[in-house]
Amino acid sequence: MRSSPRRARRLAAVLALPLAITLNALPVLAAPSPQPSEIAPDRPSSTAQNGVALMRVVVPDQAAVDRLAALGVDLAEYTKPVDGGIEVHAVLSPEETRDLRDKGFDVRDAISDQSDYAANTAERRQALASASADAAETDTLTPLRAEWFTSLDGGRFLSVEVKTSATDAETVLTATWDSGPGTAPGSGGSATMSRFTDAGQYMYHRFNTPLPVDQTPAKVTVTSSRGGSVTVPVTKWLGEPRKAPGAHYVQDFVDHYMDPTEVTGRITALAKEFPAISQIVDLPYKTNGYRRAAQAQFGTAAASTFYVTSKAYGAEGGNEVSVALARPSTASAPLSVAVNGKAVTVGLATDASGAVASTAAQVVAALNGDSAASALLTAATYRGNAGAGVVAEAPATSLTDNLKAPATVSRQPFQMKVLRIGKHRDGSRTGVFLYCQEHAREWVTPITCVETAERLLRNYDKDAATRKLVDNLDIFILPTVNPDGGHYSMYDYNMQRRNMTNYCPAANGDPARRNSWGVDLNRNFTVGSVFDGYTGASTSCTSDTFGGPAELSEPETRNEVWLTDTFRNIKFAMNTHSYGGYFMWPPGAYKTAGREVLPRADFGTENYFWDASGHILSAVQAWRGTAIWPGRTGPVTDVLYSAAGNSADEHWYNRGIIGWDFEVGADVYDPATKQYQAVGFQPPFSEGHEEAMEFANGQIAILEVARAYADDHDRPDSRLEVTGRTATSATFTFSTDEPANVYYTLDGSRPTLSSPKLAAAGMREGAQKITVDRTTEVHWFSVDIAGNVEKNYKPDGNGKNYDKETVQVGDAR
Repeated sequence: MRSSPRRARRLAAVLALPLAITLNALPVLAAPSPQPSEIAPDRPSSTAQNGVALMRVVVPDQAAVDRLAALGVDLAEYTKPVDGGIEVHAVLSPEETRDLRDKGFDVRDAISDQSDYAANTAERRQALASASADAAETDTLTPLRAEWFTSLDGGRFLSVEVKTSATDAETVLTATWDSGPGTAPGSGGSATMSRFTDAGQYMYHRFNTPLPVDQTPAKVTVTSSRGGSVTVPVTKWLGEPRKAPGAHYVQDFVDHYMDPTEVTGRITALAKEFPAISQIVDLPYKTNGYRRAAQAQFGTAAASTFYVTSKAYGAEGGNEVSVALARPSTASAPLSVAVNGKAVTVGLATDASGAVASTAAQVVAALNGDSAASALLTAATYRGNAGAGVVAEAPATSLTDNLKAPATVSRQPFQMKVLRIGKHRDGSRTGVFLYCQEHAREWVTPITCVETAERLLRNYDKDAATRKLVDNLDIFILPTVNPDGGHYSMYDYNMQRRNMTNYCPAANGDPARRNSWGVDLNRNFTVGSVFDGYTGASTSCTSDTFGGPAELSEPETRNEVWLTDTFRNIKFAMNTHSYGGYFMWPPGAYKTAGREVLPRADFGTENYFWDASGHILSAVQAWRGTAIWPGRTGPVTDVLYSAAGNSADEHWYNRGIIGWDFEVGADVYDPATKQYQAVGFQPPFSEGHEEAMEFANGQIAILEVARAYADDHDRPDSRLEVTGRTATSATFTFSTDEPANVYYTLDGSRPTLSSPKLAAAGMREGAQKITVDRTTEVHWFSVDIAGNVEKNYKPDGNGKNYDKETVQVGDAR
């Protein structure tokens, strides 16, 4: 009989083993009479692979089985009682079979041999080929975006995004494009697309950077190594750059980078100068301040090193504390601590020979145990070291907070201030919150907020468009969310990202760690935080993305929440960061396991984000031609990374505030090298100035979007579009004349806001397609972002003025 695949695998393994088995010592056994009803007829083994086969052997009893095993016969894990004995199976060569038979063993037919193995492996190859053919079936390509744009020097660029149904890394997508309408396909060029993955999941294919093109393409074709192909038109990304305002319009009010003290002073002065249309709002929670405890460190080797930290902040007396390590002139002196005012002297212990005997751990214990000394300072060994090394004497050393900002920068808790601009500041107008410098090292962002404030106030009397914004909106501008870190970045450590509050324990509290302390304010909010298991923040106090000891632990983040909770008319927000040239919106965080993203905005809101981005980014481009790439526009999780506990998610999910994130500082393209160059956090001011100007344009455009929202009383219009029909089903979707949500029913009932809502087909894709398997009357209505309902339909009423259409299955005639 034919062997099972399991047997074939065992045989295949056996074939790799040595064939020789010594059988000379086998005893001669009496052969039992064959029992045809129990034993299959003999079958000669194949001659392939020396004729090795899995053979039947019948022995009289278990003792004979044991003897076969003891003598090295390769027995299978199989026994079967038969009349007159036991059937066992053994892997034998022809020679071994003859030897057993010569010794009286009843060796019967072959169960399986190399011919079976060959058949099985052939079957396996066929199965693998079939599976490979199945896997290699033509994939489906879904185009997401195909756009061209100009940037800076007027050069043209192409950006394409396509998703393949074959998500494996071996699938290669190639894009080719023409040279304009009527030109040959592929005449413009071709390029291999890059596979974009995030958190281990395939997202889509794209170019890593937009490709420079000589001519504006009309169509692009993307082909897959799996055979899939799609051709789509190439559209223009961003509208025509807006015309520059007239000569009457004043702008360009910043000529240097400003520290938070100067920025705050600037908006305070503006409020005094324009009291009729602006005021200062003092936020309730003062920051910890640009201040640090004073410190000093003693020792060189880790085991003999310790450090001291003042109880008072440096500017409040900590810098006046000093510590000396004195060696007594006598032998066998005990360890002692003496305090005179703010001068602390440690008398080191000596041994019988007069040598210093005090270890770092002993000195730390003595300082912390002395009431006078411990009132001034605390001591700790170096980064958790046991401190068993002997310390060395040291002259009086003054503790220092190491802060280098001039005296004009206060060392006290900072009063954060918001500039509120508007003719009607009573909550009756749509509110917009513009905030900058959550991250300290992003020096361009606060001057962007200052530039926007200056333009609004100084153009109010002379520019009608500005006047409409100020008269019809309630604008809140916070130019520096992180004043303490901002000061530290400008005067002490330019790469400081976080605030200055130190939550580190003694093991990470030595002076060399001072640039690693603080909380990342844009990771300290309550939605999708690291404490909820989301990715993109850290619980390590020395990490640049430290989310703090708890959500909203920081006064800076509590101030943002207070502002948006207090002024509930705030419907829009913009968080300005740097750098990279991004324009983003929620969701901004996911859990890495399974890439579990925060709930996406509904389809209508997502379209509103995209629609507004065209207006806003065209305004950015108007200053000097900078185009924010399509691939850097979209939800944070789609185009950047996961940012657990960020402020845009906080305001959107908790308060419904439509919020965006700018990352100013787009890469600059060098035509000579055909390379993009990053600008960094603190580019030369000539570049920083240009970034501030163009993104102040963008902030003004956000105000224009908010005003259009406030003035929107137009009802949306929608229609049903059948996209496919067969004898047994029909597929359809909806389109709207503006960003709006569509609610529908398929059971003949009246649609309400609780009815199914049209969703996106997928990330960065269009509307979903709905399939029905019978002729169906579809009822629906649409609602835009401003709350206008199509046909003035009342979803919670009894009217029937909703849209309705019958979707036919089968012959539509």
